[in-house]
Amino acid sequence: MKRIAMLSAILLVLPGMAFGEQFAKVGTFGGQFLKIGVSARATGMGSAFTGVADDANSVFWNPGGLVNVVTNEVAINHVEWPADINLTSIAIATNPRSFPGTIAISARSLWLDPMLVRTAYEPDGTGQHFDAGSSTFGLSYARFWTDKFSAGFTLQYIHEGLAETAVNTFGFDFGMMYRIGVKDLKLGMVLQNLGGKMTFDETESKMPTTFKVGASFVPIVTDHHRMLFAAEFAHPSDNQERANVGVEYTLNRLFHVRTGYHINYDTDGVCFGFGAAINTGRQSKLQLDYSAVDMGPLQYVHRLSLGVVY
Repeated sequence: MKRIAMLSAILLVLPGMAFGEQFAKVGTFGGQFLKIGVSARATGMGSAFTGVADDANSVFWNPGGLVNVVTNEVAINHVEWPADINLTSIAIATNPRSFPGTIAISARSLWLDPMLVRTAYEPDGTGQHFDAGSSTFGLSYARFWTDKFSAGFTLQYIHEGLAETAVNTFGFDFGMMYRIGVKDLKLGMVLQNLGGKMTFDETESKMPTTFKVGASFVPIVTDHHRMLFAAEFAHPSDNQERANVGVEYTLNRLFHVRTGYHINYDTDGVCFGFGAAINTGRQSKLQLDYSAVDMGPLQYVHRLSLGVVY
């Protein structure tokens, strides 16, 4: 009970401190692609995943939940972002059993087709092309410290490139998960994108550090039905406070329907998604998920995810 009280106090105090921000420092931070959600399951639930994280994609959402991978798991995600921008990611997690905990490696790449070089005198293009893109490579580790409390981290190398200019730095995510034990109630907390500064053309910018705290619980669970509810609060260093809510319904542990809503976002609003699993063995399965997020004038953003558990 003391641990629960202490953790609850932390989760209540930190958001209160975050609300002390008087204005949003929009446009003053680099590495914005790090904030794009990469999992169709998570984004189908309104990105309310801090208190849910229970698969290989936890490395991108809350590494404290990576401990739920008890065998081997591969997660591949693809995002069709506005303006013909694409984001692809992969996470490979394993529980080696030779030492406590789960380890994972991950990578993601934001890419787009080569673009024409344009100038004031040649607005239709000079005939030359340039590339732009960003990528990360991460190493994650998580373990149980008690039977209810787990914590983990993701250390990642970050690269951003624009034509002949490139910026490299390191980032760090730290997450925790506490399991209450009633209705599968879980509390999660994560600090994302802690790290060094980025400099383009002698202009310095900070990393988009974000603090999130969330909770999830399962009020309905039977042999054939399961209903999961989740909510979270987020305080980004370069924008106003936000909140996410989501729900996931599962039928026979094979079919999933999800929906959610983003609160206090500039564009993101209602979202939905669905998924299906195919059992390929006693402990192996394939999982395919899809989600769509309404981004208002930017229209819908679509995501596809493929998971392999073996």
